Amino acid sequence: MKKGLLKTFLLVCLLIGSAFAWTAAQESKTIKLNEPNKKRGLPLMEALSVRASVRDWSDKELSLQDLSDLLWAANGINRPESGKRTASSAMNAQDVDIYVFMKDGAFLYDASQHALIPVADGDHRAEITMRPGGSPGGPPGAKPEGPAPAKAKIPPRTPAGGGPAGQPTPAPIQLILVSDLSRFSRGAQELKMEWAAIDTGIVSQNISLFCAATGLATRPRASMNKDLIKSLLKLKETQFPILNHPVGYPKENS
Repeated sequence: MKKGLLKTFLLVCLLIGSAFAWTAAQESKTIKLNEPNKKRGLPLMEALSVRASVRDWSDKELSLQDLSDLLWAANGINRPESGKRTASSAMNAQDVDIYVFMKDGAFLYDASQHALIPVADGDHRAEITMRPGGSPGGPPGAKPEGPAPAKAKIPPRTPAGGGPAGQPTPAPIQLILVSDLSRFSRGAQELKMEWAAIDTGIVSQNISLFCAATGLATRPRASMNKDLIKSLLKLKETQFPILNHPVGYPKENS
């Protein structure tokens, strides 16, 4: 009888342990992206003619192919023999990393593997696009100049990550562009920050043009909770979040 109970107990422990291990594996699973479809989209000049910044999105999720093509276009490897990217960078430092925030967690785009590496669990899309204290824009701690405007006459600005009921639909994907200054082989800190801003702008334009060419919608934003982003992504002191891009399908009549 005792042996039977012991076996049952050990079996239950084994099953529980397996379940936890399986769950952990699922939570930390790398997402292998599809091969990019290099034939899709509008011609460049036509894409430029329809490029626009969007503030409202439909609730339609991006497909794996959409996400795969978007990230490759943004800063993927287009010359495998040399490892060079679709976006140029100072001294080929390839300093810009793309972090992808989705409802299931945050991921790092690994261009060499064309895959998403899990970084943080949970849905943080709304949190990261808000300034500390809940402000959706403006530099931290900044005070408005002049008399305060009448609040009733100014509609609230919606953060790209979401807002209260009745406000525009949030984008399903949040891309955070982070530059790592340690990848620059030389230069003073101020110069490295300048290069980082330029390199990030090039990646940002790739994102905007891809979205314009394929019917997706985005806009570049500097407003975000950088302290929270650094904490969630466990960034180094040399890594700086510079821009973010909400991405999704445009809402009809937006």
